[in-house]
Amino acid sequence: MSQTKEERIHKIHDILRKYWGYDSFRPLQEDIILSVLDGNDTLGLLPTGGGKSLTFQIPALALDGLTLVVTPLISLMKDQVDGLRARNIRAAYLHAGMPRSEQRHIIDKCTYGKICMLYLSPEKLRSESFISDLRSMPVRLIVVDEAHCISQWGYDFRPSYLKIHLLREHFPGLPVLALTASATPEVVDDIMDRLSFRGRVCYSRSFSRDNLSYIARYGENKPERLCRILHSTRGSAIVYVRSRRKTREIAEILQASGISSEFYHAGLDIEDKEEKQNRWKNGLSRVMVATNAFGMGIDKPDVRMVVHLDLPSSLEEYYQEAGRAGRDGKPSYAVLLAAQRDKSSLNRRIEENFPPTDFIRRVYELAGNFVDVAVGSGYDRVFDFNFTEFCDRFKLPPIYTRSALNLLTQAGYIEYSDDTAARARVIILADKQELYNLDAGNNADRVLQCLLRTYTGLFADYVNISESSIASKLNISQQDVYEALLLLTRMHILHYIPRRTNPYIYYTTSRELPKHVTMPDSVYKNMRKRMTDRIKAMETFAFDTLQCRETTLLRYFGEHNDTECGRCDVCRSRKPATTNDDEDNLLRESILYIASKKDRTPFQEIISQLACRPDKGIALIRKMIDEEYLKIDKSRNILIHKHK
Repeated sequence: MSQTKEERIHKIHDILRKYWGYDSFRPLQEDIILSVLDGNDTLGLLPTGGGKSLTFQIPALALDGLTLVVTPLISLMKDQVDGLRARNIRAAYLHAGMPRSEQRHIIDKCTYGKICMLYLSPEKLRSESFISDLRSMPVRLIVVDEAHCISQWGYDFRPSYLKIHLLREHFPGLPVLALTASATPEVVDDIMDRLSFRGRVCYSRSFSRDNLSYIARYGENKPERLCRILHSTRGSAIVYVRSRRKTREIAEILQASGISSEFYHAGLDIEDKEEKQNRWKNGLSRVMVATNAFGMGIDKPDVRMVVHLDLPSSLEEYYQEAGRAGRDGKPSYAVLLAAQRDKSSLNRRIEENFPPTDFIRRVYELAGNFVDVAVGSGYDRVFDFNFTEFCDRFKLPPIYTRSALNLLTQAGYIEYSDDTAARARVIILADKQELYNLDAGNNADRVLQCLLRTYTGLFADYVNISESSIASKLNISQQDVYEALLLLTRMHILHYIPRRTNPYIYYTTSRELPKHVTMPDSVYKNMRKRMTDRIKAMETFAFDTLQCRETTLLRYFGEHNDTECGRCDVCRSRKPATTNDDEDNLLRESILYIASKKDRTPFQEIISQLACRPDKGIALIRKMIDEEYLKIDKSRNILIHKHK
């Protein structure tokens, strides 16, 4: 007998409390979940920090069967599965870069109903054998995360997403939930059309953020400006840059200026990433300097400021990254540091992202030679692909080469992924009785015993392990641990999958002769035009000093709201004074913070470090002197009033 609406509401609230410990949903979460449980195809348009994941994780637990979650972000699917397993929720993930034995193990568990949530990278839907396996799984819900990837109008189109229609063909009666953080009206329509929505159920939150102030600052010496802004404010911050090298450089500049900071990019080891994330999340480091690889799935609501030292290539990217500030609803800032040279830098990215087609064909040919795939072979096979070694061997420019590989992916010749850093994993194959009688040698026995003492669930599933941690506990080298695990694998005691950090290439078709490799207009000409339009919109947002910045953003995403925000730098420049209490409080904290760092701080030094107009800073300092929070000496030095 079907449940009433009241019963469904009661059930999903019970799940929310049991597994996540929350008493209530965020705006629109409950509406989306109930729509899915009613069997509706549903599009959820929720901004960064809006809680998209719960809108499919809770239905997955409420339904009796398997939920498929298609997502292009391998690192994010790993993080989410680890988080779900920590809550005793039966989840797993599959992507083409995994060993076939591990994939088979997960497919079998899904078939026998031992998994309730399976995350998929979209290229898995190209595999005929996997589609055949799906038919025997108890699928109840299809989720398309990052749904803008299915639209050629979107900023991150993935041709493998077009294969999602196969899921609809095999499971025609199941609801589809599509989710994205940012989409223009064109993209919203395209998502619904390409997923063959039955009806047009769409839940969308406004792109307006009442607590977030968009600020642009202009000047050439960006590192100096960044230090000044961070010294004049308090709270956790993220600084986005465009290159891995620059993350380290800016972090070192901040540290030299007395600001605790970390750097983060996709090329770091997993342990390094986790250590840096944890220090920042726990407040041991104030600032994270990162490429756009950082932020997805990071749950830190009290970020007070996001600074872009380099301009993103689209307003979609900018909105998602800026939106990581102020998720707790408190006043926060998205600061864009811009210089005139950024205009030429933005336009240069068009050429970098769309190298000549002859160069693309050459990269395709050399990549096949590099991984030793003969023409006419390679279909459905995965090859490790050391990108740095590839570029060095053939003297290829890395920026243009990475773009060529991405375009070959867009055109459907390969799937290139550099989102591959994975921990080592182990599953115990032998039964417990066999382990009692095992004599594998000194190191192998000790490593096995350490595994059994340290990790749980080894007999049921693949479990992430750390070879360095095991080596430290046993006082042996990591090489000794590696060799012991390989020996135990050869003895069929366990199956060990070593950690991997290399990117990979997955051949979605057999290798072609270069002359047959073409770039269709939909991939090259049309996408180049759309990128040009997006860069123009980003340039307008950054350099227009007449239009309210939030209004510009809202119009880009199809919201026609002519009410100015009153918070951005453009709006503030038109007001003689502000009556915003939250802003005043933040400036008061900044003034007290700057003044507390010395016994006496020159008046002008404080004014120069404040993120506001000088006249406003002067007026506020005078007011704080009158209120006896501060005092001033004859040399115009500011001191903290001790009794306050």
